[in-house]
Amino acid sequence: MKCVGFIEEDADNCTAKVGVPLGVIAALVPSTNPVSTTIFNAVIAVKAGNAIIFSAHPRAVKTVGRTLDILIEAACEHGMPEYGISYLHAVDREGTNTLIRHPEVNLILNTGVPAFLDEANRSGKPLIYGGSGNGPAFIERTADVKQAVSDIIESKTFDYGMVSAAEQSVVVERCIEPEVRRELTAQGAYFMTEEESVRLGRLLYNSDGSINAEFVGISAKRLASRAGFSVDGQVELLIAEGKYALSDNPYNKEKLCPVLAYYIEDDWQNACEKCIELLFAKNGGHTLVIHSTDDYVIRQFALKKPVARVLVNTPASLGSMGVTTALFPAMTLGSGVTGQGITSENVSPLNLVYIRTVGAGIRDSAYIRRYCGDQLAEIKEKRKMEREEGLRLIRRLIGEAVSSAS
Repeated sequence: MKCVGFIEEDADNCTAKVGVPLGVIAALVPSTNPVSTTIFNAVIAVKAGNAIIFSAHPRAVKTVGRTLDILIEAACEHGMPEYGISYLHAVDREGTNTLIRHPEVNLILNTGVPAFLDEANRSGKPLIYGGSGNGPAFIERTADVKQAVSDIIESKTFDYGMVSAAEQSVVVERCIEPEVRRELTAQGAYFMTEEESVRLGRLLYNSDGSINAEFVGISAKRLASRAGFSVDGQVELLIAEGKYALSDNPYNKEKLCPVLAYYIEDDWQNACEKCIELLFAKNGGHTLVIHSTDDYVIRQFALKKPVARVLVNTPASLGSMGVTTALFPAMTLGSGVTGQGITSENVSPLNLVYIRTVGAGIRDSAYIRRYCGDQLAEIKEKRKMEREEGLRLIRRLIGEAVSSAS
């Protein structure tokens, strides 16, 4: 991928595009997936010719620091300028805010740190935000149920559900629901009772609405144990059944653990509306999955959903990152569709440069004057004819009115 210098040239039309580094990037790293996020953002920043300064979540400071020490050593050995990659060794809120507001920072790259969204927006600088996924998965009647269930379980249990793009809820068409339920159970899912769902739901979020970090990235068995019930050792995924997409329901929010909400709808139209409700329960989301072989239904979902990416017949965690799809391989997934940030794309080095366009003259000004003159003359003649026709019509109507009155 060429992203700095001449990145595209069109000899036939005498145009070109030049990629220009933005300058200094302030990168905010979450406590979830800190290593992969740090490596990815460092690589795309350097690839785009920028310097990047990291501020890690307090829970990930040591991990991110050690990761960056290794990256900096390797990059400097291959000619990277000193301080091309750097990081805040001591992290607190004021230090991160100072970094965001610094006049030499040209862009803010916030991967899943919502606490600094307001400050980033107030800074007046371009913001790329990789927010919460909160994505539903719809299993439509024409789907390969066994494969769809396998994809969902593989995705939601990958890294114990810590990928933000992983499925957060499953919506099933009623006519195939018994088959889906049997397949989920056979492949390692456990449908919690109403009492068990309430117990676990109370623990997933803190009283202030933030995710309870103690329930992030742990197995289904440990989740059940902490909630006061037990499951078999082969259970990999916990499911809470629901009817309504209420915003205060903890299962309708992003769950960074192997837990899914489960809904049943009569047909794909109702399922479509349910998916939209689920997305808006968390102010939108960046990913949705549909399992179907009906092209019409798939296209309707792609047209109507307020998401950045619609995945078809693939695990959300892997498909969104470009592992099982042809999307750009990325660990930061833009959430611009929710009004947060400047892009909804899988973030690449091309998002970290600005594009300068070059165009050479291929037509002389005399030609343009002649062309425009001919067009103007045609327009004037057409308008003259229209005026004359209008006057004739008015005269005829007036004449008919006078005749009928006399």
